[in-house]
Amino acid sequence: MRVLQLIDSLRPGGAEKMAVNIANGLLPRVEGSYLCCTRQEGLLKVQLKAEVGYVFLNKRSSLDPKAILKLRKYIKENKIDVVHAHSTSYFLAGLLKISGSNFKLIWHDHYGESEFLEKREFKVLKKFSRLFAGIISVNTALKNWTLQNLYCKNVIELKNFIPKYENSRTSTIKLKGTATDFKIICVANLRPQKDHINLLRAFELLDPKMYVSLHLIGEDPQTVYSASVLKEIENSCVNHKIHYYGAQPEIIPLLQQADLGVLSSRSEGLPLALLEYGISGLPVVCTNVGQCAAVINNYGSIVEKENSEMLYGGISAYLNNRLKMKQEAIMFQQEVERNYSEKGILKKYINFIKK
Repeated sequence: MRVLQLIDSLRPGGAEKMAVNIANGLLPRVEGSYLCCTRQEGLLKVQLKAEVGYVFLNKRSSLDPKAILKLRKYIKENKIDVVHAHSTSYFLAGLLKISGSNFKLIWHDHYGESEFLEKREFKVLKKFSRLFAGIISVNTALKNWTLQNLYCKNVIELKNFIPKYENSRTSTIKLKGTATDFKIICVANLRPQKDHINLLRAFELLDPKMYVSLHLIGEDPQTVYSASVLKEIENSCVNHKIHYYGAQPEIIPLLQQADLGVLSSRSEGLPLALLEYGISGLPVVCTNVGQCAAVINNYGSIVEKENSEMLYGGISAYLNNRLKMKQEAIMFQQEVERNYSEKGILKKYINFIKK
């Protein structure tokens, strides 16, 4: 079986990371593993293993004929059996199916606003769903939504997974602050659903005399929202304790320098950052959105979303009880290793796409 991951960009993000993780993970398990990036390359390209077949389309519009023909040719020449389209890339894959290309089309729904599914626009998606041989949903809410709203009923809920970490991977970045700082880290692109303002407000509630610093990792997409977050940091009364690093290609080495992982989102699917916190041995404080509570499974602190005082309370509880924090960090790491491993989830994935 020859499987191609189709993704619009390789900029840091959950769907993009999963496309890369699956492409890499399939190498010893299928005849050929490939990845096609349609619109924009990015930091994640360097994480693709050399054995993964790779093509970049440089697609300029939804109906870019050069990009469509290039992908059609690539699929034919490499005898691709399955095209696994992530998020909005289903549109390009659907066009190829309509024009006669012969492959099985699997769509992966990574929709991150699962708390606001009633606002989702899906007219085009619904029409194209007749072409899907199967759909992968990252959480139960998305699976139920799919069964109710799309034509394809062959749907599986498949967890995101975290690949086994290679200790040889390093980062040239060192977290700022003093050696004695308790370092809180948040890995999240500067997008509204990640609600960084909530986290900044909670951080400002901490005693300013404490040796605590906040470290933000994530892409700045140059939007009104991201500009507002950076402005909030600049204007914060504790801005000397807040450090923003932008997007980074290697996340685990940075997490291993921190003491606590936090997500302050107002909506999520199944955030890969949470799994990265776990595999790095970090305790976590996270808002109760998407699959976060199910992932943490009582081995961390779950707080109400859009409530800075509750988030502050979760952080403070760990600051004041380091023994409990360390115990729960160990249990959460074991939970992630046990339930979100590459081996177990890819076995289910392969069985599904073979149907």
